[in-house]
Amino acid sequence: MKRRFLSLIVVVLLLGIVLSGCKTATTTAKTVKIAVVGPLTGAQATFGEGNKNGALLAIEEWNAKGGPAGYKIEYVLGDSQCDPKAAADVAKKVVDEDKVQFIIGAVCSSETIPIVDYASTKKVVLMSGTSTSAKVTVDDSGNTKKYAFRACFIDPFQGKVMAGFALNNLKAKTAAVVLEVGNDYIIGLAEEFKKAFEAGGGKVVVYESFVKEDTDFSAILAKVKDANPDVFFVPTYYDKVSLIGAQAKQKGITSVLLGGDGWDSADLDTAAVEGGFFSNHYHPGDSRPIVVDWIKKYQAKYNKVPDALATGGYDAANLVLAAIDKAGSIDPDAVVTAIEGISYDAVSGKITFDAQHNPIKAAAVLKVQGGQVLYEATVNP
Repeated sequence: MKRRFLSLIVVVLLLGIVLSGCKTATTTAKTVKIAVVGPLTGAQATFGEGNKNGALLAIEEWNAKGGPAGYKIEYVLGDSQCDPKAAADVAKKVVDEDKVQFIIGAVCSSETIPIVDYASTKKVVLMSGTSTSAKVTVDDSGNTKKYAFRACFIDPFQGKVMAGFALNNLKAKTAAVVLEVGNDYIIGLAEEFKKAFEAGGGKVVVYESFVKEDTDFSAILAKVKDANPDVFFVPTYYDKVSLIGAQAKQKGITSVLLGGDGWDSADLDTAAVEGGFFSNHYHPGDSRPIVVDWIKKYQAKYNKVPDALATGGYDAANLVLAAIDKAGSIDPDAVVTAIEGISYDAVSGKITFDAQHNPIKAAAVLKVQGGQVLYEATVNP
């Protein structure tokens, strides 16, 4: 009896050790927490949806193969509404409450900048797929923000691309430009276009601004009509350019419309901008195998062709996760070093980073024709 009692004690002790070991293994499992942030509501909600879809697909793929450096990825979503104040609130929530270590997003530069500035104080690394303002990664003193990166080209490059395209491909000599007050993305594009266009021998004959709430552009368009420029640069988001384009056509303005990546949306009124051109990060007509494969798996998941926002979100998430894998760690400084030295074959092109954490990559120029968005040219840095 005594012997049986002792045996029972041994069994209980062994079982306790096994169960304790299982509990330890569960609680010490390696995890990394990521926030995917963008405008999920509001006028630019399609931007946020694409960014989210692309980033989550990348996360799903990495988790399916065991995660970067063996870390299981957990994620939270943040709705920054393409608004600086909402974005600042989201940054505090995901960093302080959700305890994320990395952020994918946001989309609009005006929302990404306050997120970067707060997240950086807590050493949270951010990678935006589509925020093109130079201020996302560089402060007012010209210093690189250590924990901020992007997977897209910047406004100065985009502005130069479209100015060069206007001068060289369209043989334009005069241009009109409109911009939105208080929007860093739009102001950056407008200023760089003007600078490059005039440096190339062109003349900007109209340079006017509007505010976010404007829906009637009659006064500005009257000046454009009178000046009759060869091209009309409208570097705003798809909702506003659809309004401006439609009102311009009603006034009989025949200038060729030009824009930036903010035009890229399924909600763009293609009839309003018929014959126009805009710069973008990629085009689904690209025949590279990585692009063909990307479109195939995105369509299988979401039943639609990925736009540049989805592609940017996918590339941004993959860059961060590949850097974690390369570093073998989620230590922010180690991951920053890994990103700075990475050479990555992304859907939008092969990416390496310059000293200001901007990718060195090409831009695509697309044309709106017959209700479709078609590939027109590739412009290298």
